[in-house]
Amino acid sequence: MSSTPPPFSDPAALPIRVAALYRFARLEDLPALQQDILAICRRNGIVGTLLLAFEGINGTIAGQPDKLDEALDQICRRSGLGDLELKFSGAASLPFRRLKVKVKREIVTMAKPDLDPRLSAGTYVSPGEWNALISDPETIVIDTRNDYEVRLGTFAGAVDPNTTTFSEFPAWVEAHREDLAGRKIAMFCTGGIRCEKATAYVREAGFESVFHLKGGILQYLEDVPADRSLWQGECFVFDDRVAVGHGLSLGAAQLCHACRHPVTEADRADPRYVEGVCCPQCAETQDPADRARFAERQKQIELAAERCQSHLRSPS
Repeated sequence: MSSTPPPFSDPAALPIRVAALYRFARLEDLPALQQDILAICRRNGIVGTLLLAFEGINGTIAGQPDKLDEALDQICRRSGLGDLELKFSGAASLPFRRLKVKVKREIVTMAKPDLDPRLSAGTYVSPGEWNALISDPETIVIDTRNDYEVRLGTFAGAVDPNTTTFSEFPAWVEAHREDLAGRKIAMFCTGGIRCEKATAYVREAGFESVFHLKGGILQYLEDVPADRSLWQGECFVFDDRVAVGHGLSLGAAQLCHACRHPVTEADRADPRYVEGVCCPQCAETQDPADRARFAERQKQIELAAERCQSHLRSPS
């Protein structure tokens, strides 16, 4: 898409603008680029996290709409970053507490650093065409996200590989070659980057009819009306909003500040849930020392709230 961000629009009609972005590109001199982008973001009051690797850039950042546009425009002028995949949404307040720009081996960790999605990724499918593709009985639909994300919401009929990290995905593909053979393979993720890399891996593994949702779930939830949607539940996002629904409206899920997994209303009604300490996903395996530490942190947060103060060690 164009490097110039679109105008501030209704789906993001909130005081803070959030940009999820990525691009697969061959980047050079990463330490210098890291310092350059840090300076751009700091000048414009931008917060969030950006990852840089030789394969490209990935991350989510937020700020005042005009300042975010200025920062993105300056980033897009850097070599190799002239055509970012950008997805915008809004927030009532800054969804991040600090700025991080990190140099990594991969911008999305599959443990396949030599894989180049620029050369072998699958075919993009727009949100408007997605329903027809995944409704085709010849299509196998695969959610490339982690298990805790899938638990919160997914497309009707999608296969959940039950991976805890994206690096487990290649092993899942190899274990299910017979199931995938001869099928159309449609993959999706939150913003598009994981499914783009996943399609590249699947095509290099020998499969031909491979597709992925352009713009990811977030673009689908913005573009496709709820009454025509095949999405079920909420979409987990990696910031303080926790989850969004159709129209990118704020979801009901909250975050367990022990395991960092989303918790639903049903989870919060579970006797194993203790605010700030544990949830049904981590209560049975939590170390007693960690539980005591989390409980003390939550106590101090609540005491600070009673004094109308912000606790400096509140979970982010």
